[in-house]
Amino acid sequence: MTETLLITGARVLTPDAEDAPFRDLLIEGGRIKAVLPPGEGPANVPHYDASDRLVIPGLVNGHTHGHGGLAKGAGDKWDLALLLANAPWVSGGRGLEEKKLSTQLAAVEMLKKGCTAAYDLPFEFPVPTVEGLDAMADAYAEVGLRALIAPMVADLTFFQATPGLTEALPPELRAKVEAMKAAPGEQTIAAIDAAARHWRHGAKGITLGCAPTIPLHGTDEFLKACRKLAEQHGMKMQTHVAEARYQAAGGEIRYGTTLLDHMDKLGLVGPWFSVAHGTWLTPEDLETMAKRGAGLSHNAGANMRLASGIAPARAAIRAGVTVGIGTDGSSSSDNQNMFESMRLAAFASRLWEEATDEDWLGTAETVRLATQGSAKLMGIEAGSIEAGKLADLVFLDLGHINWAPLNNAANQLVWTEDGSAVAEVMVNGQWKLRGGKVLGVDEKALAARANAAAEKLLAINAEARAFCDTLSPHVACYCRSLAGGFRRVRRLLPAH
Repeated sequence: MTETLLITGARVLTPDAEDAPFRDLLIEGGRIKAVLPPGEGPANVPHYDASDRLVIPGLVNGHTHGHGGLAKGAGDKWDLALLLANAPWVSGGRGLEEKKLSTQLAAVEMLKKGCTAAYDLPFEFPVPTVEGLDAMADAYAEVGLRALIAPMVADLTFFQATPGLTEALPPELRAKVEAMKAAPGEQTIAAIDAAARHWRHGAKGITLGCAPTIPLHGTDEFLKACRKLAEQHGMKMQTHVAEARYQAAGGEIRYGTTLLDHMDKLGLVGPWFSVAHGTWLTPEDLETMAKRGAGLSHNAGANMRLASGIAPARAAIRAGVTVGIGTDGSSSSDNQNMFESMRLAAFASRLWEEATDEDWLGTAETVRLATQGSAKLMGIEAGSIEAGKLADLVFLDLGHINWAPLNNAANQLVWTEDGSAVAEVMVNGQWKLRGGKVLGVDEKALAARANAAAEKLLAINAEARAFCDTLSPHVACYCRSLAGGFRRVRRLLPAH
């Protein structure tokens, strides 16, 4: 690693994302030492000429699933319930090699599209393993991204978790889903505890978290055990809360309250905790989150893809909730492009009924959510170009058609940029992408391995897929009916 480097000649995005003046950047020990007027940097250190570049803080993915890298394009007209019902074949049959490969695919795509850190909720069946989590961490380290890996866990199946679903199935299907079981909660907790006690990836910027996947998918005892474990090891927590309307309805049936309120009563909601999606959070939920210091990852692309709705991002910001932006996994959003996630988040804010332009997400604000906001969710000192912050930087080619002409940096980052102008990426002061190529990764060989793995998994999961195809119409019918009975109709854009 070059300990000290002076980057010269570039336009540099300001922390408020409102301007991009010419500045020099002094990088030292993996951090930004100083942001200087042009020509005022030390002459006796190595220089890097970044003329014709716009330098922005690395985008931070507030919510993804690395295990989805091998499953992109797996479904079409799926809502969230159908995605979960098809999980046995979409994510099944993974050995250690496929777990690492899937994460590598996601990491390479993120890096090439200007992302330098990710909050990853991977899935292993039946329980997380030390070997599997190590393989995923190694995948991120080899590509060069920072990551917070929080294994997605539950002690109830999708069918057990959704009130009334099993009983609504035809008898021959009911018997088969009743035979499906999640691993005992204590076994899952022990597995994450073992991984935490032997974690060896912190020096590479890769930390471990805990993600009880969906509150309905955990017994109260299991959810409290997850919190106790996270507290013991100082781990962050993230959970899919009120992502789909059928889940919000299920919370009312099981708990008599909202999902977030129930989690709060169990002690899970605090500064260590963030909600993924939160599409059907209530105003009261947002007040609780703000009071507790919890955050929200706004994943607009996945919410549209899975017909979940529009998350109340503006209402969350007004309530004082930390909001970041995420892509979701490649089986539920189908790419890892944070530029697209910013664009869709800004677009979605304009779709609220009766919203005015004061309710919309502006472009500079959206950039801050996808950098500073998501960095806060992860607990990393990144997301803006300021002295003392981590040197996680993205260099955009201003000669690219996306930037011809350069009229407004924030507007074009959100409205125009699609990742194709990303030329170089630096993480922790080290180059990870040069000339559009990931350093240390043979992308052609990676693609060949991915195609071979996909063919192998297609054969392994053929029987599970056939069963899921039979099951899916019944799941769709029931969960949409459940959603239709949801009582809490919300208007989350209060009068100004």
